[in-house]
Amino acid sequence: MDGVVLAAGEGTRMRPLTADKPKGLVEVAGEPLLTHCFDALLSVGVDRLVVVIGYRGDDIVSRYGDQYRDAPIAYVQQDDQLGLAHALEQARTAVDGTVVVLNGDNVCRANLSDAVDRHRETDASATLLVEDVSQAEARTTGVVTTDDEGRVTGLVEKPSDPPSTLVTRGFFVFEPAIGHACALTLPSERGEYELPDAIDLLLSADHRVEAVELDGWCHNVNEPSDIDAVEERLG
Repeated sequence: MDGVVLAAGEGTRMRPLTADKPKGLVEVAGEPLLTHCFDALLSVGVDRLVVVIGYRGDDIVSRYGDQYRDAPIAYVQQDDQLGLAHALEQARTAVDGTVVVLNGDNVCRANLSDAVDRHRETDASATLLVEDVSQAEARTTGVVTTDDEGRVTGLVEKPSDPPSTLVTRGFFVFEPAIGHACALTLPSERGEYELPDAIDLLLSADHRVEAVELDGWCHNVNEPSDIDAVEERLG
């Protein structure tokens, strides 16, 4: 099973730490963010890693080479950072079959394997790790609506009036149909190709999309202060 890490962004909110290195090489608890991501993916059965790189991508290639803990690494270039759906589309030809996708700025200590298991048990085209948050936080990220059985009924990116308080946590399991959906996604008002919009296209085509509620924590490292917060959680 392939694991895709989306790690092409400049990480401007992490400046000055990203002035001379990509965000994925910023260290948290003594290890680069990408190392945390790779370990999380290997823990759920991934045996090959695909890293979408962009800003200072050569630094990432130099750091990890073509292998991490016996897992081969392939690199895909995203020249223009146009959103996560665009990033995932760049990896479309580099992956095969079921893929696990993790945002490259996430540190997780959570039930990631539950999402993989649910995906396999239900024959879903997409399975999302979600968390119930405040209304204020729901306005800042991808919001998910579900039915009583946990099946996803809709997604919206950064809504001003959230239809729910369930949000995506940057960990996904996909079948190949997501690549086609990403290719069909139109730019949002922000000018980016949003991953929630691609997943919503799957729903429109009657694909099954599942949600698994987070047990544990996943923390996005967006700003330097997030490093301290994660290190405190890690103990």
